[in-house]
Amino acid sequence: MSTKTGVETVDPVREERAGKVREVGSQAIWSLSSCKPGFGVDQLRDDCMDTYWQSDGQLPHLVNIQFRRKTTVHDICIFTDYKLDESYTPSRISIRAGTNFNDLQEVEVIDLNEPTGWVLIPIKDIHEKPIRTFMIQIAVISNHQNGRDTHMRQIKIHSPMECRGIGIEESGNFVTVECQQYSCIR
Repeated sequence: MSTKTGVETVDPVREERAGKVREVGSQAIWSLSSCKPGFGVDQLRDDCMDTYWQSDGQLPHLVNIQFRRKTTVHDICIFTDYKLDESYTPSRISIRAGTNFNDLQEVEVIDLNEPTGWVLIPIKDIHEKPIRTFMIQIAVISNHQNGRDTHMRQIKIHSPMECRGIGIEESGNFVTVECQQYSCIR
């Protein structure tokens, strides 16, 4: 487990289009520790930055993401907007992983300082490889200005794209014109 303060800001859609990762959140069952009516999982996953999940209760606030099969998780992207949400914006987040609620282990703790936009949280094991897990839990430990409830506008879970083909480079270098004309597919 490590604590990070300088969290990277990215555009997760660009990463998906580039073929580096794929969004796997739609393959999971999502649940929340609490929510105000009309501000739940549907708003958290609707790809609209104007809607949000709003918790309703005591800290920590939990987002539980359970996969049907063991899934490789490369990173988690969370969209927050301090300018709009102020004291509702998370300032400390814990990421936990495991097979179920009973064996969750903390894998990352992130401190956020007035975040606006997408925050990318890499999820890696002790060997610096993406983790394989059945369950991810995102716990909001504290909010800015000691706020009680929290707002999260979007969450995306990314899995790395696996390359299954054989690269042409592995076959050797094509040096003749006759061979080079077949070195790529158009």
